[in-house]
Amino acid sequence: MREKLKKLILERALKVADKPIFKLSSGKLSTYYIDLRTITLDPEGGYIIGNLIYEKIKNTEVSAIGGLTLGADPIAYATSLTAYLNKRYIKPFVVRKEPKKYGTGKQIEGNLSEGEKVFIVDDVITTGGSALKAVRVAKENNLDVLGIIAIVDREEGGEENIRKEGIEFYPIFKISELLNSVKG
Repeated sequence: MREKLKKLILERALKVADKPIFKLSSGKLSTYYIDLRTITLDPEGGYIIGNLIYEKIKNTEVSAIGGLTLGADPIAYATSLTAYLNKRYIKPFVVRKEPKKYGTGKQIEGNLSEGEKVFIVDDVITTGGSALKAVRVAKENNLDVLGIIAIVDREEGGEENIRKEGIEFYPIFKISELLNSVKG
């Protein structure tokens, strides 16, 4: 399944240019851009991603999976559904960028209890900022974070920043592997 996901990413999500023309969320320009929502918000892509991530976490004590909205949402849902189909109950959750301004004021949405063991997911890791924000919110809500799983690591300091915080990091792909496939 990993090879099928790689093929989908190369066909649909990875855009490469000779000059840095793609503006990133950091404001920096890059020679490539990866739009994984073309994969995560697709039934086939969701099926593959859900299965790949479930295989990574199925032998852990995880009870929930989620991350910062919007990149993490379809990944968490796909993994949760895959787990359920495999007779394992792993709940999805969403971390809002800011606490809700009304009602309960929650920043995490989902059926979670204090002390649950969770994985944080993200589509693309650059510096790790979004995933680490989700980790911080999860810990503030007394969740036990087992690690961060990303579909693609852009290899721009994210892994180092994540590990510096004492968090395990599990990328499915490193961008160098994908870019080498484009060049090769």
